Amino acid sequence: MQLAREYLTLLTSLRLKAPLVHNLTSAVVANFTANALLALGAAPAMVESPDEIPGFVSVAHALSVNLGSMTPVRNAAIALAVQAAQISGTPWVLDPVGAGGIPARTAFARHLLSQKPAAVRGNASEILALAGQSGFGRGVDSGRGSEQAIAAAQAVARQSGAVVAVTGVVDYVTDGVATLALEGGNAMMTQVTGMGCAASAIVAACVGVETDRLRAVAAGLSFVGIAGARAAKRAVGPGSLAVAYLDELAALNRPGGIADVDELRNAFPDR
Repeated sequence: MQLAREYLTLLTSLRLKAPLVHNLTSAVVANFTANALLALGAAPAMVESPDEIPGFVSVAHALSVNLGSMTPVRNAAIALAVQAAQISGTPWVLDPVGAGGIPARTAFARHLLSQKPAAVRGNASEILALAGQSGFGRGVDSGRGSEQAIAAAQAVARQSGAVVAVTGVVDYVTDGVATLALEGGNAMMTQVTGMGCAASAIVAACVGVETDRLRAVAAGLSFVGIAGARAAKRAVGPGSLAVAYLDELAALNRPGGIADVDELRNAFPDR
């Protein structure tokens, strides 16, 4: 019960602070990610110019790094942003999209892991790849269930110092010692491009307003799960789900958006 109430407090803090989240993400998902952040009450920035990145990162509450569309130019921009985050102390979140699928992508993701992200969010295959194991992923799709990557997530967390979230039917969040499990969302969410990428950005927004990183990551994913489950109840397909999901994130952002702690407690049991 207490943990659930803490998430409500974090949501209130996010609504009041409207954290600026600097996103380096794929063009495929940039619009959806920005809209998801706006709906929840954060402020998105999608700045990619090398001349502007250091300045934006230094004033942002958090940075979200997504490997969805890797090119030499984008990789250089990511490296610059991560360096700027380290200098300014801006917490950043790594979404290792497609890690394990291509050696060069996996190597870059593992290099970024060594640069001290505050949090990592990925599917089971991606987290297994970061741990040096085979995840049998196909592109951005996971070949493993999230429960099969719990030990890998714990190992990555201990190695990197980051809070690691492996998402799937059940989401697991760990700092290498404590491990929390979330139940929520809906299978239809996997049919909407950018759901996972937007989830990483939402996690970054929460990390930007909460210094307890385990609590921040867990809260962010609980908001994603609740909004997704609510949206699925009135969606007739993935197209209407995407719109309904943004509406439900916005509903959470309003005072009283989560009627009581029961919905949070059921999605995310106390540790």
